[in-house]
Amino acid sequence: MKHGMWDREMVALLLLLAMMPLLLAWLGFGGVEAIVRLVLTLVISGLWHMIFMLARAQPPSFAGAVTAVAVAMLAPQDLSMVQLILGVSFGSVMAELVFGGWGRNVLNPATVTLAFLGFGFPAAPWHDFATPVSWAAIASLAVGTVFGVMSARLILGAVAVLVLGFVAGGPLVDVAPMAGIVLALLVADPVASASTRFGAWMNGALYGALVVLFASGWQGAAAAQIAVSAALLASLAAPLLDEVAIALWRARRRKRHG
Repeated sequence: MKHGMWDREMVALLLLLAMMPLLLAWLGFGGVEAIVRLVLTLVISGLWHMIFMLARAQPPSFAGAVTAVAVAMLAPQDLSMVQLILGVSFGSVMAELVFGGWGRNVLNPATVTLAFLGFGFPAAPWHDFATPVSWAAIASLAVGTVFGVMSARLILGAVAVLVLGFVAGGPLVDVAPMAGIVLALLVADPVASASTRFGAWMNGALYGALVVLFASGWQGAAAAQIAVSAALLASLAAPLLDEVAIALWRARRRKRHG
């Protein structure tokens, strides 16, 4: 379905452009190992998209690259090629392609991939990014907001709760940089996040609250593990939050108009 220039592929392409500050910063610090990891995830995701594209006679899509970038950056370290292939395959197929492709999925396929890898291979250590990479998340969020593919309400809701948690004394110093990266790569996905205005505020606030909760009570968890888990639960709640927002709007309308 198209509305002027705003078709599905344009949105996916703009999301990729918004990810570029983070991706380039990560590649700069990760070097050859990061490049190899990115190429591998792009190939795996691309193959599955190609299979489903041919089976359904659909045109090529940038959506697979969006998933691959997020997985390459956030997946646990020291995974074997087989483990990474299993994770990307499960997330791409079960969280996106079986629903008809990106735009029809309920959860972000990268989030599902990362949850699968985290639960399936718990001994694999999670990434700890260099500070400049974390700062690049701000640029990615800003670009995504300017392009209109990331919700400013969702981002501000998450930031507001994280700031409140920090002021209240929550142990967020080590978690906040990763929370910002995950916010840019996973939570702000326009497909898997709340689509109503109030729902977007609640979606972002829920993500921030979950990060604060997990950071305070999940002993021994890595920052990426905390942020990805919060992203998964926040995405699962997005449809419910939209329903709450719509119900509140209807209640206000009935009260005003009878």
